[in-house]
Amino acid sequence: MKIKKDRKKVHVKSGQIVKIISGNSKGKIGKIIKVLPKKNKIIIENLNIRTKHLKAKNNNSSGQIVKIEQAIDSSKVKLQKNK
Repeated sequence: MKIKKDRKKVHVKSGQIVKIISGNSKGKIGKIIKVLPKKNKIIIENLNIRTKHLKAKNNNSSGQIVKIEQAIDSSKVKLQKNK
């Protein structure tokens, strides 16, 4: 018996310009870096920034605080028209 894989289609692609329509960054415009179709999420350049605290890996190095872009749901963005 053949098992069907659920293929989810996201309405935007990597490299496109989108506008956020809901959430903390509402109204901001950015370029899509990565699309995660299995989770129905996207990562937008310089938007939805979160701070991540990294532990020291050895005794010689110290820990770090890094700012990274977090994924948001693709339903919260719309494609921006190019003018």
